[in-house]
Amino acid sequence: MHAGQRSKVPRNVNMENLRGGYLFPEIAMRELEHARKYPHAKLIRLGIGDTTEPIPHIITSAMAEQALALSTVRGYRGYGDEQGNQELRMAIARAMYKDMGVKWEEVFVSDGAQCDISRVQMLLGSRVTVAVPDPSFPAYVDSSIILGQAGKFEEETRKHQNIVYMRCYPDNNFFPDLENTPRTDIIFFCSPNNPTGAAATRSQLEQLVEFARANGSIIVHDSAYSAYISDGSPRSIFEIPGAKEVAIEISSFSKFAGFTGVRLGWTVVPEELSYSNGFPAIKDFNRIVCTCFNGASNIAQAGGLACLSPDGRQALNKVIEFYRDNAMILVDAFESLGIKAYGGKNSPYAWVHFPGSSSWDVFDDILEKTHIVTVPGVGFGPGGEEYLRVSAFGNRETMLEASKRLKTLYNHFK
Repeated sequence: MHAGQRSKVPRNVNMENLRGGYLFPEIAMRELEHARKYPHAKLIRLGIGDTTEPIPHIITSAMAEQALALSTVRGYRGYGDEQGNQELRMAIARAMYKDMGVKWEEVFVSDGAQCDISRVQMLLGSRVTVAVPDPSFPAYVDSSIILGQAGKFEEETRKHQNIVYMRCYPDNNFFPDLENTPRTDIIFFCSPNNPTGAAATRSQLEQLVEFARANGSIIVHDSAYSAYISDGSPRSIFEIPGAKEVAIEISSFSKFAGFTGVRLGWTVVPEELSYSNGFPAIKDFNRIVCTCFNGASNIAQAGGLACLSPDGRQALNKVIEFYRDNAMILVDAFESLGIKAYGGKNSPYAWVHFPGSSSWDVFDDILEKTHIVTVPGVGFGPGGEEYLRVSAFGNRETMLEASKRLKTLYNHFK
């Protein structure tokens, strides 16, 4: 093509419906501008939920061994099964779904939960109706828009016409009022929730499963943060009787094992889950995986197996406890200032309330005056306005320094 020449192909209208930039690239852009303005400031990044602690040696050594084996005739492997290494699928079923009736054949290994959200959306198609928690992880809404499920964006409400936003605020314990929630085909639900950090109780998940069964809906349950649960709340939707007939579960090694850069996750599609015509959803998902994916890296999968070994789990539990302690340092810092903060207990995030304030304004104010990067709550949906999400991923010194800077800024709240 000559310079300035355009094709005659129209832009996908669904892409035109996306609102501005994706949340985290927008934050990265503001962070870069701040760094240029204050080149000598020591920036503290408590924004994007990226793990910071080293992966335990027992896990990295398994990946290194697998990588080195590729240089030998005996150890070389090319393509594996698109659905994942059978040994790893069996280990996930055994370690994560013990006594829940999940078969290894129902486990599909992937390159991460966010990729699987889009694959599940592809599975479900463009004609379904969707409900999401408000606030919730932005990928649920954005993938719905790209698939053409969302409808027009309404500036006044900052909601999409065809998406049901299930209000999840402190006054309803961050769980939707299902009695007043209209029926949709698909219900996205995340526990522990990103960004609020709230973990659904057994009773709440029982209500959700019963609601889906009564309405013939499918729950897409995101359990990426389940390893952080410390109060006995269910770690999987499949702990609830009847869930296998109405739910898909997406999960990840990213926050559980520090695999944000290694890339490994999984999705469970039960054999019992079927469409209105009786066709099993697992068969369609298997076709999508085989068509759109060549399988997760065999090196990453070797690491996944090591994560699920007894020694690997023990090592990872120490890292998870470290991040939880970090989160409580942040929660305690805000609470000491009279600023209400949620999360921390079952989550690596603090969800902090600034009544009457624009979350982007608070984000900018904290960045400007303390050189701390957070995440404006409105990026997680209209229900996130007046809130910030603050990540506990970082070393202990960073958390204590962030706490000190925030106390200096907000002492007037006392």
